[in-house]
Amino acid sequence: MTKLTTTRRNVLIGAAAGLAVPIAFPRWALAETTLADIKSSGVLRIGCEATYPPFTFRDAGEIVGYDVDLAAVLCASLGVEPEFIDTQWSGVIPALYAGRFDVIMSSMSYRKERLEKVAFSIPYAEASQALLIRAEDAGAITSVSDLSGKVLGVKLGSPGEMMKPALDEEISLAAGVGFAEVKIYDDHPAAYLALSQGSVDGVLNTLPTLGQVMKDRPGAYALVRPVGQLNWAGIAARKEDPEIVEWLDGELTRLKDKGEIYALQEKWFGFEMQLADEIPSFT
Repeated sequence: MTKLTTTRRNVLIGAAAGLAVPIAFPRWALAETTLADIKSSGVLRIGCEATYPPFTFRDAGEIVGYDVDLAAVLCASLGVEPEFIDTQWSGVIPALYAGRFDVIMSSMSYRKERLEKVAFSIPYAEASQALLIRAEDAGAITSVSDLSGKVLGVKLGSPGEMMKPALDEEISLAAGVGFAEVKIYDDHPAAYLALSQGSVDGVLNTLPTLGQVMKDRPGAYALVRPVGQLNWAGIAARKEDPEIVEWLDGELTRLKDKGEIYALQEKWFGFEMQLADEIPSFT
């Protein structure tokens, strides 16, 4: 599952990131959708790819997860029902602009090329990198610098592999010695197995994914977070629908203030996330 997750998150950057929205989609599909339209229909249509636990995934044929629970709370404020539409990730933005659904809610992280194509809400989940370590090492490894002279495991082509040169330099400056070795695996499960067997001392992956790994094997692992630059995921809408984004921002702020969003994170991830109040900027 982890391998599929990583692949789908990279597809948009390559295959679909180059699409020019005004050219690729008919003008009729770009008409503004208002909150009144959604209330009138009784449904908020939500695009997702239901292969990414614990955000959106299928259980006995039904789409469930953190996003589903959160969407139910969001939609209650409008008096409408959420309808999740399972969509191939590489086509999720084109489908949004073709009018197949109203928003995308599927742990879509902020990237410069995405911000140019869609309007995002403020963060509703973390998408930063974190370090998975053995539970017994939690006292000895409390930051990435503690991997000085130790072995790191990463997946081939993953963000973790791309980060390793900068991390090695950071550790060398802080501790005098960088990684003893970086082992590269074809998929993350192989790296997790190597960690449990003692072949590596830490594995890099996104925080939400590692949260699921910890839930699957309680007591086996611990987390060091964050690693590198913080990033988050937002709910995406068409740029022509500012009223929807304004509503999402207001609801997410309310749920943060009341603590409801953190309760859902505890349920699905086993920990609370650090949520920024604004969308990150990219130069």
